[in-house]
Amino acid sequence: MEATGARRTLLDGAWWPRSTDPVAELPGLVLALDKVHGPVTRLVLDATGWDPHPRRLGIAGRVLRLGYFTSQPANLLTAICGNDRIDLLVVPADTASGTADAAMILAATTTNLVHAQHILLAVSPPATGQIAGAVEDAWEAEDSRIRLIPSEAR
Repeated sequence: MEATGARRTLLDGAWWPRSTDPVAELPGLVLALDKVHGPVTRLVLDATGWDPHPRRLGIAGRVLRLGYFTSQPANLLTAICGNDRIDLLVVPADTASGTADAAMILAATTTNLVHAQHILLAVSPPATGQIAGAVEDAWEAEDSRIRLIPSEAR
């Protein structure tokens, strides 16, 4: 992060918990963030991605405040560490391994311009029906020849 407070990336990384239980999953993440960024003092979570919703969590001898908000973008976790803000993509626990790996790589790329709530869609292979429809939309017959029309020209 620059001294002016301007962010250079959308996300600071990614995390793939194994369940939606914050009591089971968050302590390990918090301890890892503590080592890199200093003590985490608060976590802001998407309300729909976690069950249950405890408001406080005891970790390493301290009590951490947790906030669950419907306004927090899906798949985004924000950790507050002193004056630092850490934004992480949260890959849902039931995500396929290949998709999760691709999502975490994209989230950790410094040139990433995809917001957390759109990353899984960006890296997921389209369903077979979607591929067929996209191919039909992209091809056009003209003068008995078939040519591919770039999507930006349509």
